[in-house]
This record gives sequence, structure tokens and C-alpha cells, in this order.
Amino acid sequence: MAETDPLNETEEAFWRALMRIVLSLPRRLDADLVRTVGVTANEYTTLMCLSEAPGRELRMTDLANAAALSASRMTLLVDDLQTRGLVTKHTSSEDGRGNVAKLTPAGLAKLKEAWPTHLASVRGRVFDHVDPGTVTNAAQALSEIAAQLEAGR
Repeated sequence: MAETDPLNETEEAFWRALMRIVLSLPRRLDADLVRTVGVTANEYTTLMCLSEAPGRELRMTDLANAAALSASRMTLLVDDLQTRGLVTKHTSSEDGRGNVAKLTPAGLAKLKEAWPTHLASVRGRVFDHVDPGTVTNAAQALSEIAAQLEAGR
């Protein structure tokens, strides 16, 4: 195995802060949404992904990928959302093999109800604590990291 240089002080501080954020921010965003509008962050993300899709519907595998959830977790989540009338699920008309989730009018209304809470949570927990001039550089750096990870490198 090739020798790897240790992290310098700045890299170490960045890494540790990033890990603290990765671990705590999702829980905080989730708690804000559940407390205020009764949806989890995963449910919010799923409704959002469907709202942005053509015809407000996606194959379950595509929806799971878009929401960064496993196929089995997405199936359970969509089944719950369907029970609550926020989505419907039907067999794909394209090939008859896969299932498609579709956002209902009630689901869109729930998403619109949750959006102000989500926005306030993100602003209050992230952007209110970062200098606006820093956001552009941070967004670029994090986007580059995300692209590398998504490419499997």
C-alpha cells in the first residue's frame, strides 16, 4: 500500500467538522419537519423528487436513487406515503415489470406545507452561520467531492 501523507491542521479541522455535520444535520432537519408538519426528512425528499419529475412520477428504483435510499427502504416509505394518500403506486405501463410512484394532489399540498419549515431549518441551521462569500467556494468544493463519490472513484 502506498504511503499517504497525513492531513494537515486545516484539512483535519475541515474533515472533523464535515463528519459532525454529516452525523447531526440530518437528525436536526428531520426533527424540525416531524415536529412542525409531521413528515420526516426522507419523506420530504421523496415528495420533492416526485414533484420535480416529469408527470410527478418516477420508477421506484429511480426514486430510491434520487432520494439516496435503498430500494427496500424506499418501498416501505412509499407504502406508508400511499397509506396516507400522499402518493400512489402502480405497475409501470412501459414494461409491466417495475413499479412507479406518483405524487397525489394531497402529496403536493403536504410538500408545499412543509417547504417553509424545510427552508427555515436549512437557513437557520446552515446558511445563517456561514459568510455568504464562503458559500460559493464551499458549494464548488462539496460538488466536486460529491461528483467523485457518485462516479465511484
